[in-house]
Amino acid sequence: MALQNGFSGVDWTFTVEDLPRNETEESSLLRRIAILKGLEVRYHCAFKGVDAGDEDERKADEAMQIFQKVSRVVSRLEGAYMTVHLGLGRKSPEGLSWDKTVSTLTELVSYAKSLGVVLCLENLASGWSSRPHLFEKLVRKSGAAITLDIGHARVCQAVQCRSFELEDFVMPNPERVYNAHIYHEEIDDQHVAPECVENIGSRLDLLRRLSCNWWVLELREQAPLAQTRQIVRQYMESLEHDGR
Repeated sequence: MALQNGFSGVDWTFTVEDLPRNETEESSLLRRIAILKGLEVRYHCAFKGVDAGDEDERKADEAMQIFQKVSRVVSRLEGAYMTVHLGLGRKSPEGLSWDKTVSTLTELVSYAKSLGVVLCLENLASGWSSRPHLFEKLVRKSGAAITLDIGHARVCQAVQCRSFELEDFVMPNPERVYNAHIYHEEIDDQHVAPECVENIGSRLDLLRRLSCNWWVLELREQAPLAQTRQIVRQYMESLEHDGR
């Protein structure tokens, strides 16, 4: 679909269940991704309940092994960027250690870098990464790059109650934003497409100021994806019309 519709690249999502378990499965994955020749491929790790900062030592060790494994897989696939989450699938940070989270994230950033992979941390709709001041600390202390999800940022409590602005997720470290997830907002774990340019225009303005050139239209069905693409095209056309 991406090739047929003129997209420039794709974000390939891994779950724990579909990570290759041996060399045969890894070779099969390489062949599948080779079909996308001509597209840039970046990687997205949707590992629910997998946190290297877990207070449970066994779970933390298993999580670290999983993240190191996916780093190696991405490197072998010649991927340059990988997005991870903290607290994905959790309703609160309960059960996570802040200090361990910072130290293990720092270790993972260094491990991925040794393999030629830039590890990017995504802001979520809840948890530590949904709070701009904590997200900034995680990024600064670990050395991670940033994947800005504009739908998560819109609905997080910190922005909804106006304690922070959406820009606060990125302005302390604007040069670290390498990826952006584009859709209107997340409702009940569903990504909702924008209905008009006004829904997301100001957020796209922010991304342009950041010089972030990897915009992932993160919709899970083709009709909302096509709608979002049309809105983004209208936004771009308005820039040309205004000479911006």
